[in-house]
Amino acid sequence: MARDLGRLRQLRAAKDTMDRDWATPLDLATLAAHAGYSRYHFVRAFKEAYGQTPGQYLSRRRIDRAEEMLRTANLSITEICRLVGFSSLGTFSSRFKQQTGLSPSEYRTRHVGRGAALIPGCYAMLWAGGFPGSGAGEVRNPEEAP
Repeated sequence: MARDLGRLRQLRAAKDTMDRDWATPLDLATLAAHAGYSRYHFVRAFKEAYGQTPGQYLSRRRIDRAEEMLRTANLSITEICRLVGFSSLGTFSSRFKQQTGLSPSEYRTRHVGRGAALIPGCYAMLWAGGFPGSGAGEVRNPEEAP
């Protein structure tokens, strides 16, 4: 029993990393290290504990976040794809459709307009950590501009 709790604590450390850092590039070796496992043992143990592989779990977290952005932010699908941690628009679109049954553009069309106005893209980008190539997370005061 105590051994099982210790194992779950280790797996939870990796799961917490995915929950917290879902938008950053996370590789299997890094996640396995958080849990104190080899990569292959980590995948088996994670799937046994949570019913899905670490990759499936991380993808689900990212798609959940993308759904929220599609409903609330005035950003392009490509911008959302990058912000939620996907490097390929094709992979993002196919995983999105697998999870939701709709393409990202179909999802946006169906769900936009059911609540408040969309957040301007510039605010959403700053909130998500900055604009690509600008020194992630760096927010400059316009009065200090060169």
